Amino acid sequence: MEYKQLGNTDEKVAAIGIGTWHMLDEKRDIATIRVSIEHGTTFVDTAEIYGNEELVGKAIKGFSNVFLATKVSPHNFHYDDVIKACDSSLRRLGVKQIDLYQLHWPNTAIPISETMRAMEKLKNEGKIRHIGVSNFDVKEFEEAQAALKNSDIVSNQVEYSILVRDVEADFLDYAKKNKITIIAYSPFARGAFFSGKYNAFVNVLADIGKKHEKSAAQVALNWLIAKNNVIAIPKASDPKHAIENAEAAGWKLTQDEISLINDFLSDIKKRPMTSVFKPIIKRHSGFLSKQLHRIRKLK
Repeated sequence: MEYKQLGNTDEKVAAIGIGTWHMLDEKRDIATIRVSIEHGTTFVDTAEIYGNEELVGKAIKGFSNVFLATKVSPHNFHYDDVIKACDSSLRRLGVKQIDLYQLHWPNTAIPISETMRAMEKLKNEGKIRHIGVSNFDVKEFEEAQAALKNSDIVSNQVEYSILVRDVEADFLDYAKKNKITIIAYSPFARGAFFSGKYNAFVNVLADIGKKHEKSAAQVALNWLIAKNNVIAIPKASDPKHAIENAEAAGWKLTQDEISLINDFLSDIKKRPMTSVFKPIIKRHSGFLSKQLHRIRKLK
């Protein structure tokens, strides 16, 4: 596994981690997470809204090298609620400290200064080590950073894949300039990569992969982490898939191969509409997260 610097810190994190959205099958998913860690994908990402922090806590138990990330839900962005949410996540995860605590979505209904004051308190108390955000644009990120007194936001978790590249237009250059780590979730475009709609493109990646004894999916992940400040957190459906994801790191595409992929991408006219609801989610993040919490019956 290769490792990358986290933000402007001295921390090194795995270039490939594991995302746990929809991981709710205790037997299968605990085994999958543990195999992932054993094969170097030591960055484990969850969220209180996923309803699986207890499962993740069981999966990581006994490992000393896990970098654990979770997220506070938008409806919990009031000061006292952030503190309570973090304490609840710590309890469910069975840990004394969270490595990376992230705001899951922006919530314009609650002053960001109030939210970040709570995040910094958690950091100062040692309950969390690093502060991150998720799904923030540049303006939202800058407002959140300005609200912190003595801390830096080290990361922004956004949807980013070889097919969904919105971040390249509005955040990637900013992140490079300011030493912010991009955590790429849904690196296979929520399954669109495997849907058959992009077979011609997948065949190009497969041909490239043969030269490295890698699959098209591994090439797609490697294309992402070829960028210095990008790490990817694919979900794994089973232990075999977890190993395949882990082996997408530790080797490099050539510059000619990257150029070939980029040239082919420029000819793809139709992108998967995986981000079509993002503006709606942003506008109603507090309400939507509260409803999900009710469905999950989180305490």
